[in-house]
Amino acid sequence: MVHRTYPENPEWDGAKIESPLGLGDDEEQIEAAIAAEVDFFTGRGQAFEWKTYADDEPADLVDRLVRHGFEAGDVEVVMLGEAADPVDDIAAPEGVRIREFAGEDWERVRVLMDGVWGTASSWVNDALRAEQERDPALLRPVLAEEIGGLQRVISYAALRLTPGVDFAGLWGGTTHAQWRGRGLYRALTAYRARLALDAGHPYVRVDTSPDSRPILTRLGLHQVTTTTPCVLDPRGSSRSG
Repeated sequence: MVHRTYPENPEWDGAKIESPLGLGDDEEQIEAAIAAEVDFFTGRGQAFEWKTYADDEPADLVDRLVRHGFEAGDVEVVMLGEAADPVDDIAAPEGVRIREFAGEDWERVRVLMDGVWGTASSWVNDALRAEQERDPALLRPVLAEEIGGLQRVISYAALRLTPGVDFAGLWGGTTHAQWRGRGLYRALTAYRARLALDAGHPYVRVDTSPDSRPILTRLGLHQVTTTTPCVLDPRGSSRSG
């Protein structure tokens, strides 16, 4: 009933649970299923996210998880579409280069991320870098950088691929305040959609924010449901997103 994925090393982020088939037919089964996952990851000392959806059963799953100590994040709209739809809109603004990256470019991305979100979210950068180093073919981050001047990283997003799954995940989308409204998110989306197609993934999925939703709608994606991430960190702090 529960689909559980997690890195072997409990110090790594990325553990996740989904329960598309429900948790049981009665109160005892439902509560036992939640407690079993809490016990499993608490025993490992590993933070994990329970990815809930609007049509999950039971209907009050988010409230139940909160009672078990989870922290519920913001509700996001899930959008799906064909990867071929956005790829024609790939041009970057003048003076900007878009490319994949690895290695020390993560530290340049950190400057952008810390400037936009603050240093409290800096762990995300470290977790994604570690994930890419483990599976470089499956996590493919993309940046936009100034060609001249300060040569700053001014926007960033990632493509996450799963073997045997037609849908590629388009994650993230952070842009420097001075460059917002100039088509960078649209260009990064198109670039990643092309990478997904080339890797054999014909469809894309995005968990959207109110800012990205209108852009993705214009690019041909469609809203299908909502999702609420619920995070439990037995090490003493909860992180969602």
